[in-house]
Amino acid sequence: MKKLMIGNEAVARGLYEGGLTVVSSYPGTPSTEITEALAKYDDLHAEWAPNEKVALETAFGASLAGARAATAMKHVGLNVAADPLFTLSYTGVSGGLVVCVADDPAMHSSQNEQDSRHYAVASKLPMLEPADSAECLSFAKAALSLSEEYDTPVLLRLCTRVSHSQSLVETGERTVPEKKPYVKNIEKFVMMPANAKKRHPVVEARTEKLTAFAENCPFNKIENPGRKIGVITSGTAYQYVKEVLGDTVSVLKLGLVNPLPRKMIRDFAAGVETLYVIEELDPVIETHVRTLGLDPIGKAVFSPIGEFSQATVRAAFVIPDPAHLPADPALPARPPMMCAGCPHRGMYYTLAKNKVTVLGDIGCYTLGAVPPLSAVDSTLCMGASVSGLHGFLKASDGSASKKTVAVIGDSTFIHSGVTGLINASYNGSNSTVVILDNSITGMTGHQQNPTTGFNIKGDPAAKVDLEALCKAVGINRVKVVDPYDLAACDKALKEELAADEPSVIISRRPCVLLKYVKPKPALRVDPQKCRACKKCMGLGCPAVSMKTGKAKIDETLCVGCGVCSELCAFGAIEGGADR
Repeated sequence: MKKLMIGNEAVARGLYEGGLTVVSSYPGTPSTEITEALAKYDDLHAEWAPNEKVALETAFGASLAGARAATAMKHVGLNVAADPLFTLSYTGVSGGLVVCVADDPAMHSSQNEQDSRHYAVASKLPMLEPADSAECLSFAKAALSLSEEYDTPVLLRLCTRVSHSQSLVETGERTVPEKKPYVKNIEKFVMMPANAKKRHPVVEARTEKLTAFAENCPFNKIENPGRKIGVITSGTAYQYVKEVLGDTVSVLKLGLVNPLPRKMIRDFAAGVETLYVIEELDPVIETHVRTLGLDPIGKAVFSPIGEFSQATVRAAFVIPDPAHLPADPALPARPPMMCAGCPHRGMYYTLAKNKVTVLGDIGCYTLGAVPPLSAVDSTLCMGASVSGLHGFLKASDGSASKKTVAVIGDSTFIHSGVTGLINASYNGSNSTVVILDNSITGMTGHQQNPTTGFNIKGDPAAKVDLEALCKAVGINRVKVVDPYDLAACDKALKEELAADEPSVIISRRPCVLLKYVKPKPALRVDPQKCRACKKCMGLGCPAVSMKTGKAKIDETLCVGCGVCSELCAFGAIEGGADR
């Protein structure tokens, strides 16, 4: 059956057809839909894990039991999972194990632009890189078999464009191999130093076998031999090369990007007059090609920054745009902002009003850094707000604790914030941590998490009690506020900043975009009462604007939260949510 699929859905289909039994992941754009798509199949187990390290360890456990398993994450999630990943290279697998990682060139939804191919090289694991949805399906399916054949986890690298673009795929039947019986093997799976020393030579021998496989494998292929110009490429860059250069150049398309072939590359280079390496982000392929004694044109022409496009290839080869399109007109910037009625806005307004230094975290609440609130001072990685606050206070004088907080979401707190809170409690810093609990994992598209009480399929599940958890790790002061109530937020913030012990404020109200959250009637501005003081504009709500010198509320955007009405000293804003 042929159908259009985005790359992530095609990966899921390939894993399903390949007999996947268990998938455990943490949501992270652009990888999220892989696990969401797998959760729709009833004949396998799919779950959201608290973080990527736990997810990979869960997949390892399933593999150890003899089943085929997978995990999916974005590139920065692979950092979190790196600890088990490197040792898994030594242990190998029992059932096939695939680690799907989606990079984000141009940082559409990420805090850095790292190239995950470095992890494949460093951990000495094979990595496949599909260039379209059809290859997403076939490579994912093949990765499970490759994993078992070579006794290794297999990395499957995608990027934003491959993950989220659609192309035609042909689906097949699901085939589940017989589950391998568990056999105790201490030398293989217990990585104490004596055993790990014996496993390292196994890793090196496996790499040599895979390198030999790369010379004549179905993932690497030469197209249009005999041209004067040769291009070595992979992934999305391959698509741009084909769209712009077509059959005018010879192409070595690499689908197995680690380990890379040697003889195949040398032979390809010998058949062309000029050799190019076109790859997004870092010169991973180019560096390998140069170690073979070749001198390709690569990063001297193609930037290591951002995404490529057809225009990138045209510019490098001095090819005019065939459409002769005019340059894009200068358009006004449209910075991202929190939604109208976002429950985070009230707490951020309170923090900004009180001129509090805010160590932020990863999630849609990072948008608290955007004007006019401008309430976030730092954002590093998942969980860093809480740990960073502890360090900030330890390096500062006592007064810093009275004007500095950490802000973190409920899902991110479970992911890696709770360990920072344990550290603050154990090592005694007077930290005030604000948990923005919007009852969902918001930024990646409303996935469940351990605090929501539902699993990936929406079925009831164990629910973490944030208040009890915070108290269990040694925090005596735990306060819950409604972020729509500015007075309550202000009171709680001042009380906890003034306290002489660590504390947690839980700012709790569900995301306004959740289906069960019903908006209230839109608010209205009485132009006769409005004094154009612009106090309401300080919230940065997209529903509020100034029209003809008076405040105006867009009834198509307003959800009736009522926060702006609390700021109006003249009673000009009418209506609002019941509390």
